[in-house]
Amino acid sequence: MSELTDELLPQPGAHGFDSGGETRKHEMQGPFELPPGPEGFSFALYQATGVGLSPGHRMHLLENSEVFDRMLEDIRAAKHSVHMLVYIWRPCELSDRFVEALIERSRAGVQCRVVVDPVGSEETTGDKDFDQQIEKRLTDAGVEVHYYRLLAGKVLGRLLSRSHQKIVVVDGRVAYTGGFGIWKVWEGDGLKEDNWRDTHIRVEGPEVRRIQVTFAKHWIESGGDFLPRECFPELKADGGGCAAFIDSAGRLGITEAERMVRLVVAAATKRLWIANAYFTPPNDILEQLEVKVRQGVDVRVLGPGPMHDVPVVRASQRSTYERLLAAGVRIWEYQPAMMHAKTMLVDDWLCVVGSTNLDSLSLNKLSEGSLVFEDREVAAKLEQCWEKDVRHSKEISLENGGRTNPWRRFARRATQWAGHDR
Repeated sequence: MSELTDELLPQPGAHGFDSGGETRKHEMQGPFELPPGPEGFSFALYQATGVGLSPGHRMHLLENSEVFDRMLEDIRAAKHSVHMLVYIWRPCELSDRFVEALIERSRAGVQCRVVVDPVGSEETTGDKDFDQQIEKRLTDAGVEVHYYRLLAGKVLGRLLSRSHQKIVVVDGRVAYTGGFGIWKVWEGDGLKEDNWRDTHIRVEGPEVRRIQVTFAKHWIESGGDFLPRECFPELKADGGGCAAFIDSAGRLGITEAERMVRLVVAAATKRLWIANAYFTPPNDILEQLEVKVRQGVDVRVLGPGPMHDVPVVRASQRSTYERLLAAGVRIWEYQPAMMHAKTMLVDDWLCVVGSTNLDSLSLNKLSEGSLVFEDREVAAKLEQCWEKDVRHSKEISLENGGRTNPWRRFARRATQWAGHDR
């Protein structure tokens, strides 16, 4: 595919600015013109992140709480290992179901390992913390539990550099990612105020090894030992979808998460539909969206509406509306509940599902993971999910919620600052 190299060049005169107006000369300049189709996108993604689309995967899109039924089914059938890496795990009935499944498997001789983030799993609702209600039950049954980057002194940089990953790997052969946490807000259909709307993916195939590596890196950093060889079985490429798991962590300059987003946007020739829980991307990505509209691409954004867990982020999200609407982007806000999905749909073949939010903190500081994949059947299902969600959403116009104001501008500056290098 070396003949594609010369085509992966930014548009003449392209440039990018951060929220403070400073030129980001050390980063991707774009917007980019990619060779069309999966092969060209895969080669570009490989150059930018070191990971291209590999064939032989079976993917299943799972909405809302249905992910837990499938996940628990796989866990209960585990033969040698269950690995869970989650940002939020708090006491609730859903937690009890997972605890019971892990205890049963551990007592049956399956190696069960859990990593939680102490920020996401801390007390916020009056319930006891993970360590007081959940950890002891697990460890008493032989489940190994570790915390990712304990907050010694709660130094600001350490407080922001968290793991926001959501990963479950069973026997090294089946993996899950998406927006899920183990907490009561993910139980339900996403149509009630206390049920978050979310989207997840189950995958089998070669990229499960890369997802397992992501778990292993977090496990080792959290105090765990190296995983045994049996956790990395040889995986046959016998599915019809092509996939790449993009693992990203905070770094100086542009991260793999932002590289992935920039290239997915660049790949769109007909349609680019984005659903994201914290939509307030850097100006470089906003500029890309404007370019795509000018190229005739149908660009749509679905974000949370009045039900939002971080009001300042919603205000920051709404600060982007006036600019995007003026460019021709269509925008909806989900009404019944907090919309927590992180998905992208490009044309009729390319999808992204994972933990990566389109805000400065997620793109620049947090550990994030997303599955990028080519699968037309799953793309059609993601389109159906999008259209169903729009029926429960309000379209935004300049006259109906789209104008910016001082509070929204301040909120955007604050949220962009949170992810800047310090």
